[in-house]
Amino acid sequence: MTQPTGELFDLGYQHYDGPREGRMRARKAVFVDGFKTTLGLGRGSGAKVLPFLLFGAAMAPAVIMAIIASVTNNLVDLPGHSIYYQIVSIVLLIFAAIIAPELLCPDRRNGVISLYLVRPLSITDYVAARWLAFFVITLLLVYSGQVVLLLSLVLSAADPMEYLQDNWLDIPRILAAGFLLAAFITTLPLAVSALTDRRAFAAAFVIGLFIISGAAGGFLTSCDEHDDSGRSGQCEPITGGAGKWLGLVDVSEVPNNVNTMIFNAEDEGDRARLIAELPRVVPIGLYLILTGGLAFILWWRYQRLTV
Repeated sequence: MTQPTGELFDLGYQHYDGPREGRMRARKAVFVDGFKTTLGLGRGSGAKVLPFLLFGAAMAPAVIMAIIASVTNNLVDLPGHSIYYQIVSIVLLIFAAIIAPELLCPDRRNGVISLYLVRPLSITDYVAARWLAFFVITLLLVYSGQVVLLLSLVLSAADPMEYLQDNWLDIPRILAAGFLLAAFITTLPLAVSALTDRRAFAAAFVIGLFIISGAAGGFLTSCDEHDDSGRSGQCEPITGGAGKWLGLVDVSEVPNNVNTMIFNAEDEGDRARLIAELPRVVPIGLYLILTGGLAFILWWRYQRLTV
């Protein structure tokens, strides 16, 4: 019998002597991939259309306000920074509901989570990097419109320096309110996306939640047609004294309730007036509980995948 023989071939493989970036490099790679996925970069032109359309929709109110301010020289009372956040939050919620599932659902549906974990990367690192990628883009959208609006108000003022001196507190308020708005808008759709591997289901659920909760909040705080107090400018809701609590069921208004307090803005609308009657700790606590709870659900769901 002949003995098996073998040959050795020198294919030119060399030992890697470069820097070993380890876990932080893996985190960065997941973050960059999430950033590109959100904007449709590195994919076909169709994947870029929706993100940039929504970006334009988010910037449109600020651009329109800037044009009006420059043409009228601030003779027209424009909505302030607080109102701008309330307007743009609707666009951002739609943007998040449609785009956020792209970051999580395909990886689970294609079963590639285990491939990520082959690298020096924990499941917490993966979730945090995905969350941070979407948060950064949302924050850029939130702040970019405010920067345009602020610059237009300053430059169209009769004395720009005097305007800044009188309104400089708007800058930290813009930063704080924008951070809270972006954190909420990022966490909610990602938490929902963690519970299903179907992007359409996640997007439909989030949008449906906003529509249904908004309609319910509006109905529960609507005026009682048989109440005569409306003649004095006040409105008694059909739910009576419970109306100020039931107005909190509108999920889309959770960050806006805190935003109103940050800017010390006057409450407009029956629902906002009712919520303003509550202690300030209530809207703030609701925001923290809801955002923190959703973040925990997101983390917990992915921890279960590795058990």
